[in-house]
Amino acid sequence: MDLDEALRTTFSCRDFTADALPDSALAEILERARFAPSGGNRQGWKVIVVRDAATRAKLAKLTEFGAKRYVAQQKHGENPWNTIDPPRVDAATIERTEPLPRLIEPVLKAPVILVVCVDLKVVASTDQDLDRVGVISGASIYPFAWNILLAARGRGYAGTITTLAVAQEPKVKELFGLPPNVAVAAIMPLGRPVKQLTKLTRKPVSEFAMRERWGGAPLS
Repeated sequence: MDLDEALRTTFSCRDFTADALPDSALAEILERARFAPSGGNRQGWKVIVVRDAATRAKLAKLTEFGAKRYVAQQKHGENPWNTIDPPRVDAATIERTEPLPRLIEPVLKAPVILVVCVDLKVVASTDQDLDRVGVISGASIYPFAWNILLAARGRGYAGTITTLAVAQEPKVKELFGLPPNVAVAAIMPLGRPVKQLTKLTRKPVSEFAMRERWGGAPLS
């Protein structure tokens, strides 16, 4: 597949056919994804391949809290889970909010779930002393996660990077027996998409690229 086509048509898929994603195809996908860049080329990624129905049901349950808060904040006109504005909805409202099925069901229905983890001992977190949430460690794991989706696209599969279950990371780590130094970066359902999207809606370059400084003339 042409690289430009892959970049323009790799979408977040949550609806999957009943087709299997065999280990042989998954190994091919991961074989390609492993060439992602990482800080110091330390390659701190680890992947747990989950097919067991009982484990997936537990993982889906652990996704509910994050999904409930996401929906509750959205209903109140907030940007869910952002780190700048504290939520205006209280815990009771979040608890009684029904999560959207599309936020939970892919964990149950996709042919395979990948739990993408990162070893925090080997990634550079140069923002660790700043007074904000850390994001730099992601530079050493999310290119790998994106490579998985690109490699899957080239083979007729699709998936999505989900993070709602990470709100319950201690329980997720217990479920999979993760050591203390390993963080959960993504829960990734993968499979054959019901429909392959080819026209994705994204902002034009002029809306996010600016010259020389914040608020500078748009790059067009």
